[in-house]
Amino acid sequence: MTRTFRMDEAQPRLLDDTAQGVIGTPMDRPEGPLKVTGKAAYAADNLPEGLAHGALVRATITRGRIAGIDEDSIADLPGVIAVIRDDRFVRNPAQGMADEAPVQPGDRIDYHGQPIALVVGESYEAARDGALRLKVRYDEDAGAEVDPATASETEDGDPTESGDWDKAVAGATVSVDVTYTTPAQVSAAMEPHAAVAEWKADRLVLRGSQQMLRFNRNEIADSLGIDPEDVQILSPYIGGGFGSKLGIGSEAVSAAIAARELGRPVRVVMTRQTVFDAVLRRTETEQRVRFAADGEGRLLAIGHDDRISNLRDEEFAEPVSSASQFLYGADALLFRQTVARVHRTPAGSVRAPGEAVGMIAFESAMDELAEALEMCPVQLRLKNIPEKHPVTGQDFSARALAECLKTGADRFGWPGRTVPGSRREGDWMIGLGVASAARPNMLVKAAARVRLSAEGAVVETDMTDIGTGTYAIFAQIAAEMLGLPTGKVSVRLGDTDLPGASGSGGSFGASSSGSAVFLAARKIRETLAGKLGCSPEDLTLRDGIARGANHEAALSDLLDGELVEEAEIEEGKTAESHFSSGFGAHFAEVAVNAWTGEVRVRRMLGVFGIGRVLNEKTARSQAVGGMVWGVGSALHEDLVHDPRTGHVVTRDLANYHVAAHADIPADMQVEFLEERDDQANPMQSKGVGELGISGSGAAILNAIHNACGVRIRDLPATPDKLVAALEAATE
Repeated sequence: MTRTFRMDEAQPRLLDDTAQGVIGTPMDRPEGPLKVTGKAAYAADNLPEGLAHGALVRATITRGRIAGIDEDSIADLPGVIAVIRDDRFVRNPAQGMADEAPVQPGDRIDYHGQPIALVVGESYEAARDGALRLKVRYDEDAGAEVDPATASETEDGDPTESGDWDKAVAGATVSVDVTYTTPAQVSAAMEPHAAVAEWKADRLVLRGSQQMLRFNRNEIADSLGIDPEDVQILSPYIGGGFGSKLGIGSEAVSAAIAARELGRPVRVVMTRQTVFDAVLRRTETEQRVRFAADGEGRLLAIGHDDRISNLRDEEFAEPVSSASQFLYGADALLFRQTVARVHRTPAGSVRAPGEAVGMIAFESAMDELAEALEMCPVQLRLKNIPEKHPVTGQDFSARALAECLKTGADRFGWPGRTVPGSRREGDWMIGLGVASAARPNMLVKAAARVRLSAEGAVVETDMTDIGTGTYAIFAQIAAEMLGLPTGKVSVRLGDTDLPGASGSGGSFGASSSGSAVFLAARKIRETLAGKLGCSPEDLTLRDGIARGANHEAALSDLLDGELVEEAEIEEGKTAESHFSSGFGAHFAEVAVNAWTGEVRVRRMLGVFGIGRVLNEKTARSQAVGGMVWGVGSALHEDLVHDPRTGHVVTRDLANYHVAAHADIPADMQVEFLEERDDQANPMQSKGVGELGISGSGAAILNAIHNACGVRIRDLPATPDKLVAALEAATE
């Protein structure tokens, strides 16, 4: 029987007292050899007998309705099997938590590139050619608005505010009022969106690239009008997601509909251009950040307004000011958001939604305030760390922001305040920058099952591994709790027939689903303690030997067959009493070429407090990956839309620029502080995956200003913008 454990109070630090010594170590990924040798089967690698191939047909207008689809236009094309037209695969089902897929009811067209039909062929080439040649008639609406800056349909969210704004601003000695803009971005995961659907009697077996199977199962069942028990999703390996695979997409639903209609398996794989056109983007932003401070640098007022965009009827709104509302304290706070309704690809979660773009503006503006105060940016941040959450009044749980700033300044060789443009090496101007990092920590309901036998342990859960190291981390948790070498633990993931996990997203996967593994293993420990004749507190498990109360026995001698325990965890009272977040500090050194405007990142350091580190190697990899994305956000990434139709222009990795190897310094350092968060979960851990991107781009922008004395507020900071700014500064 599975009982749900609620986080209602601070938890004891059991993992500090276990004896196996594998938790937190830089263990290699057990599935790594499969991946590097090409033996790990991703969604599109599954080729059941009789497989047909599907290619999505996409709208060539921006707004209107489908007047008709001429299936006869490709009837004579060799290899084409059918044209599948069904409203269900262009409509968003009931999403639950993963409310990330677009809504296009009926024949309505809301954006250029919207999936509207599926052509199925005996080969991919036949399906692709059919999709390109299929004739579609439209009733086009010429009133499509595609520019968020001029959109007439806007919605204002409820403002978050406290204190007397006018009084606080009037009493300030120094104030900053600046506007930053960030462009739209895309996830562009290594593995394109893909699905293979096969019906076995009345049960759908879907092999897909999905992040949150417990939710995805309900979504596709709702789309198809069937019971969730009649759906099995298999996603053992996923080549990245970054939020783009949170919800069920058109590739999965269309494949399922086509497979049922044709009575054979169907595979649908999006091309890279289709991913850019039809999968969720991160919204562009226009952000106004205001700070007012006294002469000593104490903040009196903090304001952060943002304007974002999405399709009409879409509920998702990028939480731009999420971290701004708790990072620093002030007498008066004001946060407002406006959503412009435009006919562009739907906006949704992209890695670190909110913080990734919000903190790049907020922390850059904080640097501008430090300059206006003639104050060290590190000292300004330290001076304004609040005692409690400024908006909710909650106590913070473990919070290492001050220590991260101090430790980082020491490790990086931070000189304090320096005059912009004071350091030069030939044609290169050198500068340093700093920014805080923050990302709220969440505990999401999750379940897991652990089996223990004389041969070892097995962990079972439908949790996914999108490249974050889940296989390794869960093996370490079970091995540590049960006193086994990690080689004696196998991990089964990515199958909805297993206990439902939190899924991968929001940096909550390892801690939420890992806590379920921890709790199931703890139940087994309690049983073993009873068999050995000691209390669970006195039990020590190491290398397959149990010790306690002056007794010792091999685990195999305590087992009569197999011990099986299942556990489920969800948030409780600690989420109400305490605010849990990961914190950090980013430091960067850049060189700016005085003539070409080229920016080279020379070195970066990220110092983070993430509670207990579960696997040092995978955590470091996640932090570095986030910092790399921060480089891209500051210097490269720009999803450009055609101003006439709103369709994506930079729709592949040849035109959408991401950081390349040469853009990333060899000196990319990450340091984790020793920390435990007793209110977060029973393992005292917190998320790391999105913390690395939160603030890192701002550290680079601040370093650029320190190098050459100009601010780039319209991102990305490309060479043409820097050259223009440098020329303007000399006029």
